[in-house]
Amino acid sequence: MSALLEFLSSYLSPLFSIAPYHLLFYSTLLGSALYQSFVMTKVAYLALPRSSFTTLQKKIFPLYFRGQAILLVLTTVTFPPGSLVSMIQHKSDWIPLTVAGTTTLLNLMVYEPRTRKAMTERIHQETRDAKVRAAASFENREPSEEMKKLNRIFSRNHAMSIHLNLISMGALVFYGFRLASKIQVQA
Repeated sequence: MSALLEFLSSYLSPLFSIAPYHLLFYSTLLGSALYQSFVMTKVAYLALPRSSFTTLQKKIFPLYFRGQAILLVLTTVTFPPGSLVSMIQHKSDWIPLTVAGTTTLLNLMVYEPRTRKAMTERIHQETRDAKVRAAASFENREPSEEMKKLNRIFSRNHAMSIHLNLISMGALVFYGFRLASKIQVQA
C-alpha cells in the first residue's frame, strides 16, 4: 500500500505545484499571440472578402487582447516557486512580462478601439462617397478628403497596434528564453 501511495504521490505532486501551470499559461500566451498574428490574420485576409475580413477582425481582436491580458495575469501569478514574491526578486523575470502587459493594455484600451472605430467610419464613408459619385453620374476614383483623413487615422492607429503587438511578442520570447534557462534536466 505504501508503494502505491509513494507512486501516486510522485506522479500527482506536480498538480499541486504552480510551475506546470505557469508553463501552461505562458505557452498558451505566446502560442496564441504567434498564431493569431502570423497565421489567422494572414489566412483570413487572403481568404475573405474585405467586408467579411473587417467584420471578423472587429470581433476577434477585442477578444484576442482580453485573452492576452488574462493569460499575462495568470502567467504572472503562477511564477514559480512563490508567485509574485519570487518574480519581483529578479528584474529579468518581471520586466519582460511588464512590457508585454503594458503593450497589451495599450492595445486593449487605446489602439484597438481606435482602429475599430476608424474601420467602421471608413465603411460608412465609402457608402457616402458612392452615393455622391452616383448622384454626380461620373466615376471619380479619387478618395474624398474625408476618406483620406479616415485612412490616415486608421493607418496610424493600426500601425501602432501592430508595433505594440510585436513588442509584446518580443518581450514574451525574451521571457521564454529566461524561463528556459532555469529548467534543470535530470538524467
